[in-house]
Amino acid sequence: MMSQEINYAETKRIKGKESEVKVASIQMEPVFGNKKINLEKTLRLINEAADHGAQIIVLPELCNTGYMFNSRAEAFLLAEEVPAGETSQAWIDVARKRKLYIAAGIAEREGNDLYNSSVFVGPEGYIGTHRKVCLWDEEKMFFEPGNLGNQVFHTPYGRISLLICYDMWYPEQWRNCALGGADIVLVSTAWIYYPDLPYGVGNLGVFLGISAALCNNYFVAVADRVGTERGCRFPGNSLIIDQGGKPIAGPVGMEEETVIYADINMSDARRNQWTEFANPIRDRRIDLWGSYIGDTSFDRVLPR
Repeated sequence: MMSQEINYAETKRIKGKESEVKVASIQMEPVFGNKKINLEKTLRLINEAADHGAQIIVLPELCNTGYMFNSRAEAFLLAEEVPAGETSQAWIDVARKRKLYIAAGIAEREGNDLYNSSVFVGPEGYIGTHRKVCLWDEEKMFFEPGNLGNQVFHTPYGRISLLICYDMWYPEQWRNCALGGADIVLVSTAWIYYPDLPYGVGNLGVFLGISAALCNNYFVAVADRVGTERGCRFPGNSLIIDQGGKPIAGPVGMEEETVIYADINMSDARRNQWTEFANPIRDRRIDLWGSYIGDTSFDRVLPR
């Protein structure tokens, strides 16, 4: 039988039509406490992204309220029910009209509990909510820790997970998204600016996103905010990363409000990217690591 040399790059090119989609990360500056202005700005930027062909959009953390709460009472006053609140309903409406999938940061109120959340909506309406699992610093004074875990939402384009800011610092959360079969993780964030970091970035979260995409074989889209709010500066640096850990849009600058775009094929997240045989999910040695990471009975990976 005649042998045939397989060109995997060419095979990938031929197969590259399954799940093509344009992703947009919106970098903006909210006005603290002015939900009307913030909502109008998000809708303007969402429509701008849709006019440029975006189909999946991510916005920053707490983009409808601002971030620097002074008290729980202040946070409670600004928070809304999800999805019944005005902000969620407006995002649902634009998602339906423009046929978009949108993840956006919001202060969520459920009864007397508050959550730092990301609401996920689409053409079909409200899809789900991610509640920030790991609370950063003084967030613990205002919000409850997220109680919904790391979810994977199935859409016509592929499987989508959400994270919020400090969630990025925990490899377990990235891995949970991968084990659920995520093709892309949409990250809403409000990174704190740190001076004198390498490569011109304002927060090392940039590199956490890059390493997570590489180690978990999926796309990552990060939307950060800019501006200075109550003395705290936010660095921007929004970016979109491919499933091999390569930034394909951004990181953008630390000052401007902008929208960045990337055309991706979500199906690429389900292929072996490194070599014909290497796969960072399949190749784990949980038989050796179980004693370190605890019970692995939950570990059921969707086909990738």
